[in-house]
Amino acid sequence: MIPESVEQMEAESRRPAPSAAEVVTAYRVEENPHPASVQERAKVLANPGFGVYFSDHMGRATWTAEEGWGDYRVVPYGPTALDPAGAVLHYGQEVFEGLKVYRHEDGSFWTFRPTYNALRMNYSSGRLAIPEFPVEAFLGSITALTRQDAAWVPDKPGSLYLRPFVFASESFLGVRSAQRFEYFLIASPSGAYFPNGFQPINLWVERDYHRAGPGGMGAAKTGGNYAASLLPKLRAAREGYDEVLFLDAATSTTIDELGGMNVFIVYRDGRLRTPRLTGNILPGNTRSSILQLAHDAGVDAAEETLVFDDVVADIRSGAISEMFACGTAAVVTSIGSLSGTDANGQEFRLELKDSTVAKRVYDTLTGIQYGTIADPHNWMYRID
Repeated sequence: MIPESVEQMEAESRRPAPSAAEVVTAYRVEENPHPASVQERAKVLANPGFGVYFSDHMGRATWTAEEGWGDYRVVPYGPTALDPAGAVLHYGQEVFEGLKVYRHEDGSFWTFRPTYNALRMNYSSGRLAIPEFPVEAFLGSITALTRQDAAWVPDKPGSLYLRPFVFASESFLGVRSAQRFEYFLIASPSGAYFPNGFQPINLWVERDYHRAGPGGMGAAKTGGNYAASLLPKLRAAREGYDEVLFLDAATSTTIDELGGMNVFIVYRDGRLRTPRLTGNILPGNTRSSILQLAHDAGVDAAEETLVFDDVVADIRSGAISEMFACGTAAVVTSIGSLSGTDANGQEFRLELKDSTVAKRVYDTLTGIQYGTIADPHNWMYRID
C-alpha cells in the first residue's frame, strides 16, 4: 500500500509482519561465480567505514505497466545497463531507503522495523508517481540477500547497511511518469557513519540554501532532497563543520533538519522536542522510535514548531542542555556546537557541552538492535 499520511504509515508499521520464511520464497538466487575471497572479505570487515564496500550479491525486480512487479531475483553484484534516455537520468524519478542488519550474539540476524522502511519507501513513491513496491517483496528481498551474503554481516558494533531503491528505467524523454521501473537492493558492511564515532559534531546553520520547500518533496526520501543539501554541506565542510542545520524555506526562522538526519532538543527541565513534521521534513524511523521510547519512560516528548531564535536564546540561558541528531546510519549523534550568522548578519557560535541524554538514547536503541536489552514493541525482525 501507499500510505496517505505519516499517521497511517506509523499505524500500518505496527501490524505483525509475515515471517522471513514466508516472504523469502519469492526470490530466486543466482550465485556470484567470482565472490570475494575469505581474505578480501576479512580485510573489509576489519575496517568497513561507511558505504565504501559492497557484498557479493544484490536484489532486484522490475515493474512494467503491463505486468506490475515481477522477476524477483538475487544476482551477482555489479553494474547494470541503463539507456541514456532512461527517465531517471532526466527527471529524477527515484526513491530509496536505508536500514541495517545486526548480528546477535547467538549468530542470528535481525533488522530494525523493516516494515516502516517498506511503507516509507511507498510513501515516498506516492509523491513521485512511482508504483508501490509490495511490503512482502521488500521483506523478501532483505531476507534473501542477507541470507545469501551472511558472511558480510560484521560483528557488533558493526552492521550490514542495506540500500533499497527504485528508479524509472523507461527510455523516454516526455515529461510523465515512466512505464518501467527497477527495484534494487545492495548491501554494504558498515562501521561508524561519522569518522570520530560518538564524538559531538559541529553544525553550520544554513540561511542561504534550503533542502525543501512547502509543497515540495521534503517528506520523501528521494535523491533530489539530498542533492539540494550538497552545496551548503560542501561549503560548511570547507570551514571545518561536520553537518548543516537547515531552516524552513518559507521564512528561514524555524528548524527543519540536518542534511541527512532529524534533530532533537533536550531542555534542562527534562523536556524533549523535535521539529513538527510539516511536509518539508523526512519522517525518520529512528526519530519515531526515539519519541516512543521517551513516552515509555514518562518523558515529556513532543513535536513542535521550533523557532531558531528561541532555541538560540534558550541555549544561551542554559534552558537547553543538549541537542542531538538521529538517523539510521549514525543512530544518534550528539551536537557539540551551532555556528552561523543571525538575522542581522552577526556571526555566532554556541557550545553545547552535555550529551547525557543522547548517549542514553543511543545505548537503548543499539541495545534493542543488537538484542542485548528487551524489545518491548517487537521492533526487531528476524531474518535467519
